[in-house]
Amino acid sequence: MNFCPSEDQQLLRRSIREFAESEIKPYVREWDEAQHFPSALLPKLAELGVMGIQFPGEYGGAAMSAVDYCICIEELARVDPSVSLSVAAHNGLGAAHIAMFASAEQKTRYLTPLARGEKLAAWGLTEPGSGSDAAAMRTTATREGDEWVLNGSKMFITHGASGDTMVVMAVTDKSKGSKGISAFIVERGAPGLVTGKKEDKLGMRASETTEVLFQNCRVPAAQLIGEAGQGFIQTLQVLDAGRIGIAALSVGLAQGAYETARNYAFERKQFGRHIGTFQSIRWKLVDNAARVEAARLLTYRAAWLKDQGRRTTLESSMAKLYSSEIAVRASEDAVQILGGYGFVKDYPAEKFFRDVKLTTIGEGTSEVQRLVIARQLLAAA
Repeated sequence: MNFCPSEDQQLLRRSIREFAESEIKPYVREWDEAQHFPSALLPKLAELGVMGIQFPGEYGGAAMSAVDYCICIEELARVDPSVSLSVAAHNGLGAAHIAMFASAEQKTRYLTPLARGEKLAAWGLTEPGSGSDAAAMRTTATREGDEWVLNGSKMFITHGASGDTMVVMAVTDKSKGSKGISAFIVERGAPGLVTGKKEDKLGMRASETTEVLFQNCRVPAAQLIGEAGQGFIQTLQVLDAGRIGIAALSVGLAQGAYETARNYAFERKQFGRHIGTFQSIRWKLVDNAARVEAARLLTYRAAWLKDQGRRTTLESSMAKLYSSEIAVRASEDAVQILGGYGFVKDYPAEKFFRDVKLTTIGEGTSEVQRLVIARQLLAAA
């Protein structure tokens, strides 16, 4: 692995950072308070190739690497984790599932507009009674002639209301357990597809999260991804890759929180000195800088392995676990260093502190990551 970014990667980072500073930063508080998903931003992100970062050019994608993907997600999260989360969910879950497992015909029809940013992707896995235990899902799909009929509900779905194309997991053969789960492409406007409650969240408020209901929702048989019964194993592989994106988001969020604290520490004076000259503050800054760099290296290693076509179950879980947990620490320390100003919305530390908690929950909680890592380590022993 080459630890030196290429000239193209350095240019990519500068481009995304400049975009985030000019097109996103001025509106972060407004979008957060209104819980507004900035759909008008999507065409601008598409122009940068950010809506189809890793997808092949033949399907409208930018054909970038997994490491490039991390750079994009990281730089967006440094300014607004909510926007970064939506981009990661679009690229790393819904669209990625189609890119990884759909037929060439399905990719041409569904992946192309997603990669071009003409449509927005969603991914329907989590249910009220089956969060981390995805194999316990209760949404069903029953074959009726040339259609599948879906019944059930999904919750905590990013872009559940605004998404145009959703990949939905449903049970097609209950007797087979996890081997009886299948994946379907469901388009917005499908008969029986209903958007439920929009969640009023602690953080990541500009990234839309809703309940999705399926009430005799009819889907053409041609929208089954792969073969019936392959949905669960597809899901595990999508999550392996998706966790790299959440790790990158965590790195970017931690970087933003660290920079907020560092900048404030050399603006704020107490007892006639900048507080950044006090040892207790310096230690917090130093420790966070080191942890962010370590998290970045773990994340980029997982991404590099993915680029080599290698399995990343262990590495992506390690990167996601460590990056999300050090991001929590960086955000907490930023609030502490800013003191009272860290507790008010006039400064970004407060929002980082609210946003960060989702990184230890989404796409597998920290507890699930430890379980995945333990299984991998024991299997290798």
